[in-house]
Amino acid sequence: MAQSVETMVEGGKATSGPPIGPALGPLGLNLGQIIKEINEKTKAFDGMQVPVTVTVTNPDTKEYEIKVGIPPTSALLKKEVGVAKGASNRKETVAGNATIEQIKKVAEAKMDSMMAYDLKGAVLEVIGTCVSLGLNVEGKDPMEIQTLIKNGKIEI
Repeated sequence: MAQSVETMVEGGKATSGPPIGPALGPLGLNLGQIIKEINEKTKAFDGMQVPVTVTVTNPDTKEYEIKVGIPPTSALLKKEVGVAKGASNRKETVAGNATIEQIKKVAEAKMDSMMAYDLKGAVLEVIGTCVSLGLNVEGKDPMEIQTLIKNGKIEI
């Protein structure tokens, strides 16, 4: 019977502490090796929370599989724009400014896990996250940019 542990770890900085260690420890797996593999696979996402799933496919032979997901859209946006966190009150303050190219880059990275059918839809979703984070897009309110894209004034 396969057992799975799903968690969020900071890229390249997983530890054998909770939740990974206590969940996998009783199964007799080599935690050091698993943590090393997770850190190797997530080092590209340094400073971001990354979803990781460790599945023990065969407890008798100690076989396991590690799947690394893509960080949340907000984490990718913050890294791309270079801000530590979003605006605490998005109506009064602006956390930063993203370009359409940065938005496209994040949309392409997240495309597989989005509900969008095409890049235009994915870009609109990412711009929606900009609204939540208090990020402007091309110096304008993100909702204004969404309207311009929907009306065909900005081509994606």
